[in-house]
Amino acid sequence: MNYDREILFILNEAGTKGLSVQKIARHVFNNHTNFFESVSYDEIHRCVAAFLKRNSRTADSIIERTDVRGVYRINLFNTSRQLYFDFKDEVKETNEAEKTCEDKSLSLF
Repeated sequence: MNYDREILFILNEAGTKGLSVQKIARHVFNNHTNFFESVSYDEIHRCVAAFLKRNSRTADSIIERTDVRGVYRINLFNTSRQLYFDFKDEVKETNEAEKTCEDKSLSLF
């Protein structure tokens, strides 16, 4: 399975301190476990570790390693970070514009 967006969301919520691979894998596991479909924790942990390792190799990648072993965070100095996270304000503005539109049609009764 592909957990890329969920991992990025979790790291964004974690802030500048970041999270360990184990905690990120636990969050992803809890979000994907239900009564009807179960994914093993080991498989999710392998996918999360591989994603973090693959996307933290270069200095300008979206994820960076911290000084603590096994802890990752969002790279604050990466320009591609804006492509993932800066669209939140635009969505709110369009929703507010839709709310301000009122129905000005005449009542039939």
